Amino acid sequence: MSSSKGVRWRVSSYSNGEGQCVEVARCATAVGARDTKDTGHGPELWTSCESWAAFVGSVRRGSLEG
Repeated sequence: MSSSKGVRWRVSSYSNGEGQCVEVARCATAVGARDTKDTGHGPELWTSCESWAAFVGSVRRGSLEG
């Protein structure tokens, strides 16, 4: 997906309200993430829903800690 036009972005519930967080959007086939400091202007990372689910699962299990 190359454009976020028409998707609804949501801010993490862990956000501290100081722009130090990530926003996430989902459409039918992909999930996007972007930095809240660059809302609407900065880069967006889009991946398949399956890849996002695997990433979130790894975070929850602590598999990414190094």
